[in-house]
Amino acid sequence: MSLIEKLTPEQEALIPVYREKWQVIALSTERIDREKAAEAVKATYVLIGMEEPEIVFYDSPNAALINTLSKLSQELGSDWDTGSALWGELCIYELPPANVCNNLEDELYKQIDGELLSLLSFELKTKLENSINNCNHCWELWSELDKELESQLQLEVENAKDDCIEYEILACAASFNDFCISVLNCVYDQVKWNSFESVVKECGWIFAGKNTCIVCDRPTKLSFDNENRLHAEGEPAIEFIDGYSLYSYHGVTLPEKYGKIHPQQWQAEWLLSEENAELRRVLIQGIGYARICEELQAIELDTWAEYTLLKIDADVDEEPIYLLKMTCPSTGFIHALRIPPNTNSAREAIRWVNWEIDPEEFSVQT
Repeated sequence: MSLIEKLTPEQEALIPVYREKWQVIALSTERIDREKAAEAVKATYVLIGMEEPEIVFYDSPNAALINTLSKLSQELGSDWDTGSALWGELCIYELPPANVCNNLEDELYKQIDGELLSLLSFELKTKLENSINNCNHCWELWSELDKELESQLQLEVENAKDDCIEYEILACAASFNDFCISVLNCVYDQVKWNSFESVVKECGWIFAGKNTCIVCDRPTKLSFDNENRLHAEGEPAIEFIDGYSLYSYHGVTLPEKYGKIHPQQWQAEWLLSEENAELRRVLIQGIGYARICEELQAIELDTWAEYTLLKIDADVDEEPIYLLKMTCPSTGFIHALRIPPNTNSAREAIRWVNWEIDPEEFSVQT
């Protein structure tokens, strides 16, 4: 069979169709069918020459790790370090088609797999790690162990977390393979593809061991902004049936103390105690400079017409905050725009806002 080097216009038109097909699967918030999920996992184990494992279900990845911690604290010597090798053999390395030239394969990866991956990276692993580190129950487990066992337990948990199989990430590879199989008629192993497809469609996150396989349910809620970034205001952006959740503001993960409160109710004084620069940026964005000026008592430095140059002396950001406050003469609406620090006058600030055009050269628009 000759190598495929270029797509026809009809084939190119189908790229977003397959990308969107698997995006819908990856963003499903329906509960998994545990019977079908177990069948898919067991069939995959058998396919790659392993015995059928015991299947254990949890309502969220967080519950899986917390409960696994409890089990590991009593029964060290787990087998959770096999996940990557186990599933890599089936899901990653065996499926890419052999009759697509390298350049086209790379381009297809970029357009199908890569674009979908940028949407489906949910930062849940980081959130899970923070949950484990801050879990009082986990600290109690650590404290009951001597240093050697504590170190071993931490290693087991890291192996389990790092080798977890994220179904939404597998969906990216599935979209690529599905396109190559269905549109390009590429050579493939039908049994392995059917097994891979079933796992992605029927399961949530998976922690795969030699004898035990943990399968987690999908989120019951996923919320995004218009740029496909995780986002919700005053409520979780990701939530599982057991209440485990992730708060996010335009793609930035928030601690619960901020995430559970609507941005309209965020307080400017929080900026004074927040040490994380990225979270301060998010708070500034959500609160808005107009409210920050009012609540943190900005100092008036200069005025020109409807414009006022302000400075916030409080230690809010990494550098001093200078603002140009603009008041609409007809409505009284106040808008505040951040300008470079050490601006000397309102007129200079207006020139900066208007690409160095002096305010005398234009009529004030409101």
